Amino acid sequence: MKNTTTHVEPEGCKRWAPAINAALVAFVLIVLPLFVLLGGRNGEKPAVWIKTAVGDLRRGCSDEVSLPNENAPTHADKLLGGLLVEGFDQESCRSRYQSAMYRRNAGRQPSQHLVSKLRSHEALQRRCGPGTAAYTNALEQLKSGKSVVSPECRYLVSISYRGLGNRIIAAASAFLYAVLTDRVFLVDPSNGMDELFCEPFPNTTWLLPPGFPLVSYQGFYLSTPERYGKMREDGVLRTGEINGSAAGDLPAFAYIHLDHNQTDADKLFFCDDDQRLMSSIQWLVMRTDGYIAPGLFLVRAFQSELDALFPERDAVFHHLGRYLFHPTNRVWGLITRYYDAHLARARRVVSIQVRVFPWQADSPELLEQIKTCTQSQKLLPAVLGEEDDGPPAAAPGGAAKPTAVLITSLKAWYYDKIKGAYWERATANGEVVVVDQPSHEEAQRYHVKSHERKAWAEVYLLSTADTLVTTAESTFGYVAQGLGGMRPWVLRMGMINTTVSWPCSRDVSMEPCYHVAPVYDCRRREDAGKIVPHVRHCEDWPTGLKLVD
Repeated sequence: MKNTTTHVEPEGCKRWAPAINAALVAFVLIVLPLFVLLGGRNGEKPAVWIKTAVGDLRRGCSDEVSLPNENAPTHADKLLGGLLVEGFDQESCRSRYQSAMYRRNAGRQPSQHLVSKLRSHEALQRRCGPGTAAYTNALEQLKSGKSVVSPECRYLVSISYRGLGNRIIAAASAFLYAVLTDRVFLVDPSNGMDELFCEPFPNTTWLLPPGFPLVSYQGFYLSTPERYGKMREDGVLRTGEINGSAAGDLPAFAYIHLDHNQTDADKLFFCDDDQRLMSSIQWLVMRTDGYIAPGLFLVRAFQSELDALFPERDAVFHHLGRYLFHPTNRVWGLITRYYDAHLARARRVVSIQVRVFPWQADSPELLEQIKTCTQSQKLLPAVLGEEDDGPPAAAPGGAAKPTAVLITSLKAWYYDKIKGAYWERATANGEVVVVDQPSHEEAQRYHVKSHERKAWAEVYLLSTADTLVTTAESTFGYVAQGLGGMRPWVLRMGMINTTVSWPCSRDVSMEPCYHVAPVYDCRRREDAGKIVPHVRHCEDWPTGLKLVD
């Protein structure tokens, strides 16, 4: 990426009018020949004097103020093309309007239809969300255990569980379903959802308030009687015009189970007839730890709306993630302090996400794979051997900007080895490489607030890079690539059912992979990865589904 510096003009300054610019040009064209003929001023070269004079003339209104990221795009747009809306208290969530200044990649522009739909959904959240009469009435209806023939407002509650990456991609795709079906979206506040993320909706909340009548909803699982798949299996719910369930016979709520052990009946969620049936159920409670969006693109009833919302099918999470997930001030402080200290002045930033499990030993094979991938793809320079003295040392305080390498991993071993390689040996092209790692917790610690804050900060920092290298199958990497708008280089170590020998490959899309996706079409035994051209099987998880453009 070309280095640029973002500037804003001081209040009260105006850009020069075209007439003034024209006058300046005429001045230079007339004065310069006279200056040459007369011999200049005190022996100064004409070009130097003209440059100085023009600089003095301009300087009266050009004391520029640099923004925090000197490499940020000059067109940084704090509202992200209309995804975000003005009106929030900026001090309560600084990241919402500052994030564009810390991104080297400006990202994709959302469609106007998506922008309009988000404004409509925000109005729905304010009209029917917590604190409104409609919400109070809906809670009373839920307590009664009886369904409503024509509910005024409908709701989707998303259960938050598993790791941070899983929670983010699950919440994003559940929100997409809520938008498609005009349901108020409420997130289970457990697992730090309120500690990590700012409120995305103006003048309302996305957090499920205390006192929810379904007190055991966080424990809903396969044995829950109201599980939608179970009710379909048992004949409690039926689809079809003749034998379908009457609106008055529907339950007050249904539990949608889309976890890793979902049954074939649970996967009916992605069928048109079942979506028509579910549209009459006022409350849905959904458990998923995956990115269900590719499955929604297979539902015929949703396809035309999804086409209008996302003409670029590989940017679904990119837009939803940037709309929903704004780090709280405490997390944003971690992000900006690290960025300003380690990344802001770099010529180029390469992020490397190394996903290892606590029980795995440090792997020289994985280290060699990272080295081969980054150097063979020209992401990082090679280092000279021991017999080489290297290029001449640069003068102290040289102007050359370094390439910054950001490594995120639970372990410090990979960072130590990569940093040592670039410290102990010169690079073959003379490039300066600086390697850093924000933290190394050694083991994933669930429900520990400080650990979760660091994890979210590191995901976000990964997304601010110019280039991203991720580990296959990692939801941590999926979130970073989507937020950053990057197709990553994927380290193939650990990928299932693969016989390829190269160390990494460029992903076909920046979208996350839906690991536990429906295998077949609802009406016929057709491979779900071959039904529509923009839903394909994932390279890092061949049975999963991925959105491509």
